[in-house]
Amino acid sequence: MASKGPQSAATFLLFVNLIMYVAVAVIAGWAINYSIDKTPSSLSGLQAPARIFPIYFPIGNLATGFFVIFSLFAGVVGVMTSLTGLQEVMQARPASILSAAASSIITWALTVLAMGLACKEISIGWRPASLRALETLTIILTGTQLFCAGSIHATAPSTLTGSTLIGRV
Repeated sequence: MASKGPQSAATFLLFVNLIMYVAVAVIAGWAINYSIDKTPSSLSGLQAPARIFPIYFPIGNLATGFFVIFSLFAGVVGVMTSLTGLQEVMQARPASILSAAASSIITWALTVLAMGLACKEISIGWRPASLRALETLTIILTGTQLFCAGSIHATAPSTLTGSTLIGRV
């Protein structure tokens, strides 16, 4: 192989992202569980429109429900992308590298969506420390996932030139 640098960078970033995506999924799962447990008691005194709204969270502000749900999606997809990406980067076959590159871009898109909702939640106002931690992790993950996708894409040319592609002609 001509270049092992992008492969080692991709491996390191995939491992770091795996740890951070697990933390995002755990915090978002906790927030959903907390809201399911506390919503009936907090909705008893509210008017009818708030009682009908399906994404009411007793913690945070009005953007919290959407942010937590999209963070959970991004966290679960990010964990799966990081696990499969680690395996595929280690194999260093052209098909597996291209598969890891495609899934990293999809995960980055979901993380950008969650980051946009995190920025909206920050701009609205008050939220507890657990949600601030989730917002911080989501914003950091947006950058590290972008670098990870770039390093996986940088790994692809070295694997494509080193082997022949086998398939139908």
